[in-house]
Amino acid sequence: MEIRLVYHRCGGRREICLLWNCLQLNNVPHRTSRTIDGNRRREREHVGLGLLTLSASLILTGLSELRNDASARPSFWVNILFFCSLYLVAIGQGGHKPCVQAFGADQFDSADSKERISRGSFFNWWFLSLSAGITLSIVVVVYVQDNVNWALGFGIPCLFMVMAFALFLLGRKTYRYPKGNHKEKNAFARIGRVFVAAYKNRKLNLAHSGLGQYQLEDGSSQKCKGWLEFLRKALLSGEGGAEPCNSRDVEDAMALVRLIPIWITSVISTIPYAQYATFFTKQGVTVDRKILPGLEIPPASFQSLIGVSILISVPTYEHVFLPLARMITKKPFGITMLQRIGAGMVLSSFNMVIAALVEMKRLETAKEHGLVDRPDATIPMSIWWFVPQYLLLGMIDVFSLVGTQEFFYDQVPTELRSIGLALSLSAMGLSSFLSGFLITVINWATGKDGGDSWFNTNLNRAHVDYFYWLLAGFTAIGFFAFLFFSRLYVYRRVD
Repeated sequence: MEIRLVYHRCGGRREICLLWNCLQLNNVPHRTSRTIDGNRRREREHVGLGLLTLSASLILTGLSELRNDASARPSFWVNILFFCSLYLVAIGQGGHKPCVQAFGADQFDSADSKERISRGSFFNWWFLSLSAGITLSIVVVVYVQDNVNWALGFGIPCLFMVMAFALFLLGRKTYRYPKGNHKEKNAFARIGRVFVAAYKNRKLNLAHSGLGQYQLEDGSSQKCKGWLEFLRKALLSGEGGAEPCNSRDVEDAMALVRLIPIWITSVISTIPYAQYATFFTKQGVTVDRKILPGLEIPPASFQSLIGVSILISVPTYEHVFLPLARMITKKPFGITMLQRIGAGMVLSSFNMVIAALVEMKRLETAKEHGLVDRPDATIPMSIWWFVPQYLLLGMIDVFSLVGTQEFFYDQVPTELRSIGLALSLSAMGLSSFLSGFLITVINWATGKDGGDSWFNTNLNRAHVDYFYWLLAGFTAIGFFAFLFFSRLYVYRRVD
C-alpha cells in the first residue's frame, strides 16, 4: 500500500521543519510583529493538516474502489497533494514554533528580576506541554491511524490545531505588546553595518584611540577585549569622516559572534538524539517485547517513555532541583543557562555509554543462544533493558534542549529573539543530517571488501555498539569544547 510507505519516504520531514527554523530571516524586527508572523505560519499549518486529511481520504477512497487490484496505487496528483501538504505542515510548524514561543516569553518583563526567573519556568512548562501533546499523539493518533484509518488520524490533529488557534485569538486582548521604536534601523542592517565598518577600519589602531575604550567601558565588553577586539574598530570614524557605529550595535554584533561556538558544540552534542527513532527502535524489534503475560508492546511505542520522563523531570527540576541549587549557589536562578546545557551534554554522553553496554549485552545474548545468523528470531532478552536510555533522553531534553532555547532567546538582540529560538531548534535538524552522514560514511568504510558493516541489515552481525561508543566520544569532545568556550563567554546585558 502506498500510504504505508509514507513513514519511510518522509523521514526527512522533521529535519526539514527544524532547518526551516534557521531560515526565518524575514521576521519584522519588532516583537509586536511576532503575533502576526506566528498567526500566518499557524494558518499554513492548519491548511497543511487539512490537505493531509483530504489527501488521505482520497487515497483511501481510491484504494477501496480498487480493492481487488493488487497493483492499485493512488493517482499521481493525489500523491502530489499528499506530499505538498506534508511539507506545508513542516514549513508552517518551522515558522510559527519559534515565533509563538518567543511571543510567550515576551510576556515576562526582562527588567524585573522576579519575572526573569518566572520566564525560565515558562520555558520548562512550555516544553512539558509540548511533550504531553507529542506523547498523546504517539498513543492515540498512531492507534487511530493503524486501527481505523489515516484520514481520521490526520483529521484529529487538524481539529486540535483549529481549536488551539481559536483559543490563541481569544487571548489577544490580554497579551503584552511591547512597543518597538519604529525609527530604529532593521536589526540585521544595524549589526551588518558593524562588520562592514570594522572591516573598513581594520588598519586603524584602536589602542591609540580612547573612543572605543570609553564607549565600551561596561564590564561585559571589557572581558571580551582581545578575541573580539576587531569589532570594536567599528566605533572609530572611518576614512572620509564615515559615521561610526554606536556601542549598542557593537554589543549586539559581539553577542551574535559569541553564540557561534556555543551553537556548534550544541549541534555536536545533539547527534545522539537522532538515534532513538532509528537504532533504538530497530534493536527493540529483535528482543522479547512482552511487558505482561500475553501483552506485547510495539518497539516504537517505547518512544512515549521520553514524554513520560519529561512529565516527571520538569516538575522535579522546578520543585526539587532548583530550590536545592539556589540553597547551594545562593543565586536566584540556581544554575546558569550554560551550566544547565553542560549538564545535558554530560547526560547525553552517559546515555550513549549505557546504550552501547545494552547493545553489547544484546549481541552477547544472541551469540550465546546461537541466533547470530537468525535475524528474525526473538532474542531472549527483555525490552525493559532499553528503558533507562529512553528515560535519560527525557532528562537530557529538560537540561540541554530547554536550556539551549532559553539561552539563545536571552542572549540575542531583543529584536532577533525569534531568530535565536530558531537557531536553537535548527541545531537538532542539522545534527540529524550529520548523524545520517556519519552512518553513510561508516557503513561504506566498514562494509567494503566484503566485511560486516557496523550497520549490517542483520543487527546480530552489526556493531551498533561501536557507533554508540563513537557518539559518546564525540559528545565528550563537544562537552570539553563547550566547557572551554563557556568559560570565555560573557552574558549579554539586559537592554
